[in-house]
Amino acid sequence: MLNFFRTILIILLVIYGLKFVARYVLPYVLTRAVKKAQQRAQQNQNGYNSSSEEVPVGETVIDTSSLKGKNPKKNDDLGEYVDYEEVDS
Repeated sequence: MLNFFRTILIILLVIYGLKFVARYVLPYVLTRAVKKAQQRAQQNQNGYNSSSEEVPVGETVIDTSSLKGKNPKKNDDLGEYVDYEEVDS
């Protein structure tokens, strides 16, 4: 009988512990995560705007910084392209 009451007490403590975490701790953690995401988005936006301001209006710029370090593969060995058409019979 003592084990039954002990089990019920543990279950109640777990339920109330989860309620406490959900009510007080979880909103704090979520607000911090949202603030960090907003700061990162703001920094990315500022970086994008500053690089686009350096280019004169009407100029075309190709950003090759993303291609550095990557080795573009040549697709010479893919073969010949053949265009097929369906024939109704």
